[in-house]
Amino acid sequence: MLDYELKLWEKGLTVAGVDEAGRGPLAGPVVAAAVILPPFTEPFIKGDSKKLTKEEREEAYEEIKKRALAVGTAVIDSVVIDRINILRATKLAMKRALEDLKHHYDIVITDYVKLEGVNCIPLVKGDEKSLSCACASIVAKVIRDKIMEIYHRIYPEFDFISNKGYPTKKHMELIEKGKTTEIHRKSYSPLKNKLF
Repeated sequence: MLDYELKLWEKGLTVAGVDEAGRGPLAGPVVAAAVILPPFTEPFIKGDSKKLTKEEREEAYEEIKKRALAVGTAVIDSVVIDRINILRATKLAMKRALEDLKHHYDIVITDYVKLEGVNCIPLVKGDEKSLSCACASIVAKVIRDKIMEIYHRIYPEFDFISNKGYPTKKHMELIEKGKTTEIHRKSYSPLKNKLF
């Protein structure tokens, strides 16, 4: 998990790991996070956000905040996603998360996304191969989940607390009935095929 960072740290470079949460859901924002760890930090998490339980993610999130030199985050809502598309929205969120670091970095490791204008290493399964990227993955996921839990209280019918905007059977049944919310991504199938 440190193969890439170690080579860069040994050259005296500051590494920022960047990842996002929420590219696939039908509703809610895409959230990006950027994390700079102190050079030669030993792995202290079990893996990327998808391999952890909710409780493990939240514990890791607190530990990352304690250990990191800097953490930056950004949230891009569904209106912007619909206007510019999810890939551009993801890149925008990642660049804003890097700006939010307010800390110098030399190189960025992302989970596969190539960021133009940034010294960037886009790794396939970056959140598994890079500790910094895995930390960013956890931060982004925890923040997005908290946002969706708030939306659950606003739109309880959609049960966002359990599906986080992903197309579960119940979620899809409501859409088929023509029901939607302000946070749904109207440009996504099957929503774009409906007249709202």
